[in-house]
Amino acid sequence: MVIPWANRASWAGLFSRFGRPVSALLLAGLVAFVPPLGAAEPQTIVFFGDSLTAGYGLGDPSTQAYPALIQAKLSAAGLPWRVVNAGLSGETTSGGARRVDWILRQPAAIFVVALGGNDGLRGIRPDVARTNLETILERVHAKYPAAKLVVAGMKMPREMGPDFAAAFENIFPAVAAKHQAALIPFLLEGVGGSATLNQPDRIHPTVEGHALVAETVWKALRPLL
Repeated sequence: MVIPWANRASWAGLFSRFGRPVSALLLAGLVAFVPPLGAAEPQTIVFFGDSLTAGYGLGDPSTQAYPALIQAKLSAAGLPWRVVNAGLSGETTSGGARRVDWILRQPAAIFVVALGGNDGLRGIRPDVARTNLETILERVHAKYPAAKLVVAGMKMPREMGPDFAAAFENIFPAVAAKHQAALIPFLLEGVGGSATLNQPDRIHPTVEGHALVAETVWKALRPLL
């Protein structure tokens, strides 16, 4: 609402013509339009991930993917937070490092990086994925020093080789520790490998699977709010 304070003559004339009762009424009306003091502005949680975050294969990712379910939990709890789903199907850590500056054009109070699954499935060296993840977190911290960071871990099937699987799994706690980020040890805890909680490709969670992923994420996220 814009008040024409510059037109002082019209306001003065109105007050002098109709007297104090009208002026008091006008002032009371103005007070009614003043927003309550202390009203919290929503802060932003960015989920920066791949198809698991984007909600690949779901009927309505905007309501069924785990970031949307986190938003529902926030709203139900009356917490002033806004979720941004920055998931992109097929994204790797290198792609995320190229894309993160564009995402950071909007403020981020909490930044959740959930990348690496596609790196592992493509056999990309764990040290390369780790370097990319660190680059992403460094850019977030450079742009928003006060942002809280969360790293979501991923695991690889043992069929890809036990040494590779172990080296891949270890990059996430190492990155989280180095950058003082909260760690979700395994994003797909209780969901990965389940025939009933994943779509036919055995990679992407169903609606029920995403509900469990949201619970896993919520446990790590809730203390940061």
